Amino acid sequence: MTVIVRDLRPADRKDAEGFARIRSLALPYMLSTPESVAYDITHAHPDGRNRSLVAERNGEPVGTAQIGVAYDSPEPGQGFLNVYVRPDRTGRGAGSALVRAAEEYLTALGVTKLFAWVLDAPGNRAFAERRGYRTSRSAHFLRLDLAHGTLPPLQEPPPGVELRTAADFAADPRPLFDLDAETMADEPGDIAHEFTDYDNWLEETWRHPLLSHELTSVAVVDGRPAAFSAARTDGGRRYGTVMTGTGRAFRGRGLAKLAKNDSLHRARAAGLTEAFTGNDSGNGPMMAINKWFGYDICATEVRHVRELG
Repeated sequence: MTVIVRDLRPADRKDAEGFARIRSLALPYMLSTPESVAYDITHAHPDGRNRSLVAERNGEPVGTAQIGVAYDSPEPGQGFLNVYVRPDRTGRGAGSALVRAAEEYLTALGVTKLFAWVLDAPGNRAFAERRGYRTSRSAHFLRLDLAHGTLPPLQEPPPGVELRTAADFAADPRPLFDLDAETMADEPGDIAHEFTDYDNWLEETWRHPLLSHELTSVAVVDGRPAAFSAARTDGGRRYGTVMTGTGRAFRGRGLAKLAKNDSLHRARAAGLTEAFTGNDSGNGPMMAINKWFGYDICATEVRHVRELG
């Protein structure tokens, strides 16, 4: 049957459910709900020209793509396309149709350098390479059994350090934005970002439906947020940390580990049973911290790049 590619209908609950279901089947290590799928596309920055695509075969949603422009990068002409097909529906044209539609759209916007995450499996990598993509950096998904694993004991903060949650900054989250922006600037990656838009951060990060202010832990030094571990939950038993970092002036004091340990203990006390996170494979310090907590690598993605023209 012919594969049809169309835009996601975020206001259609059933459509968002189908999109989230495909993402969960293809990437069970990333939290995705119908609410988060709809929120991501309706609250994306307009300069990103983001689209969420659905591939249907015989009326059944079988694949998804999230595409857009790196509008906040100092290097123009960069775009991304991340394509995922249901594992039991691969090899039937959905992935190819999504890539074609994504490339046509991004090329029309003037994008000349395409970035795509590809799960590290021979078939997936061969699919990307046949279409002119070359391998770049890699990243790991990690899982921790919160229900049966053993967490390191809770630590008392050192003198001068206080542990709070993001909920304590509800009246003025700007200090958390400043810390997030500073740590993101030092995060390994292929695309440099100028992370300066506070209003956009409020929309895309602070008000995101998966972000748990109560489980996001913040280490505060002299009233200033110094390190944090940002937590998301899917409304069930799954928990994920999407960013853990320390401000430059406070590094080397174990504050990121302190904040993440606090968040993990809060998550387990709240009844969450699985913890997920992700690491760039070149981020040795964070890999070491997650190993200390007991995380195991459960999958790997490889960034692929294609330059046009």
